[in-house]
Amino acid sequence: MPFVDRTDAGHRLADRLQHFRDEDVVVLGLPRGGVPVAAEVARALGAPLDIIVVRKLGVPYQRELAMGAIGEGGVRVVDPSLVSRAMVSDDELHAVEARERAELERRAERFRRVRPRVPLAGRTAVIVDDGIATGSTARAACQVARAQGATRVVIAVPVAPPSSVDALSADADEVIALETPEWFLAIGEFYADFSQTTDDEVVDLLQRAAGPATAAAPSTSPTAPSTAADPPARDEEVDVRAGLLRLAGRLTVPEQALGIVVFAHGSGSSRHSPRNRFVAEVLNQARLATLLLDLLSPDEERDRANVFDVDLLAHRLVDVTTWLRSQPDLGGLPIAYFGASTGAAAALMAAAEPGATVAAVVSRGGRPDLAARRLGEVEAPTLLIVGGHDDVVLELNQQAQAQMPGETRLTVVPGATHLFEEPGALPAVADLARDWFLDHLAPHVHTSP
Repeated sequence: MPFVDRTDAGHRLADRLQHFRDEDVVVLGLPRGGVPVAAEVARALGAPLDIIVVRKLGVPYQRELAMGAIGEGGVRVVDPSLVSRAMVSDDELHAVEARERAELERRAERFRRVRPRVPLAGRTAVIVDDGIATGSTARAACQVARAQGATRVVIAVPVAPPSSVDALSADADEVIALETPEWFLAIGEFYADFSQTTDDEVVDLLQRAAGPATAAAPSTSPTAPSTAADPPARDEEVDVRAGLLRLAGRLTVPEQALGIVVFAHGSGSSRHSPRNRFVAEVLNQARLATLLLDLLSPDEERDRANVFDVDLLAHRLVDVTTWLRSQPDLGGLPIAYFGASTGAAAALMAAAEPGATVAAVVSRGGRPDLAARRLGEVEAPTLLIVGGHDDVVLELNQQAQAQMPGETRLTVVPGATHLFEEPGALPAVADLARDWFLDHLAPHVHTSP
């Protein structure tokens, strides 16, 4: 499997694009799936991140097959030969275009509300997607970029078939694809985790890329936390020693922090997870420090066996906890764990270690069954949060709760599925986690509403 997830693909694509660091570049992600990839590229190149909103025109009875695409500014690309072969009538084509035009306008309004468009005039536009199939959306994006004044247009993707790379050479000045397999059915087959990117994740990435001024602006996103709190005392990338490795992390410490929460991400995720970053921001506003980190090195992540090696992840988490306690300005803070999916199993196993003295654990959509042999040793107060529509995981958490000797609470978020993508679901998780941590890390300052 070439790519773990879109973040992994972005890291690897950025390595290939280092020669653009000296150019006046704007990195443009194609919403939604291309934006997480583009965010990593923009960060590595030190370039601004923006989007180009395009929509595929799918064949009515096979919507994944693109017969064309539309883009901002009235751009329209249609493949007449495919339309003919698919026997799509003019009325059907117009109906598809009308539907997709409405969705394009909705997304453009949603995303552009976050920040103004980054000017492209006289600059190099690097258009990034999570992959290319037929190339229709990429062609439309090229036309949009040129219409906005880009002097050079580059298409950069993790994976594309050779035929699409060749065809796009007529629209782009350069086409870069890390993988060009001859046998190509769908982009998703080249990712271990190809879960859908949400509108809120795109908004979050755009806000973060825009810098503090934009990130602090009021947002209409249903999952955007209030940003009225004072800026943190520390907010920086850190290298955390774990055994012989140094793990990359993001440490945020508010003024007068009450405790610190270490995040253990789920399989295929990373410290850049928009969901966990959202929860972390809510915790920061409650004066809780957070450490989001990658428990595996980039090389280790490429081996899927490591992603599910809960013992390895738990040992890394223990090492990270030891590192935190050795830091002069952090050593006195009580420490808690927030684990998601398989990361929750690692958090529970780490909390079961003798002498762990972890103040609390919160599991979001966790897989405690992967830590079954250690659940009876978890003394830390533990909150298990599960979506009401996540039936299998709910049953696993009910079974786990019965095995845990310490204070354990199971809370179900009604209507939520495993990733808590539904409106209001993630804020509910963040509020539950915040209150649980405040109750157990700083009970003397917290009174529940």
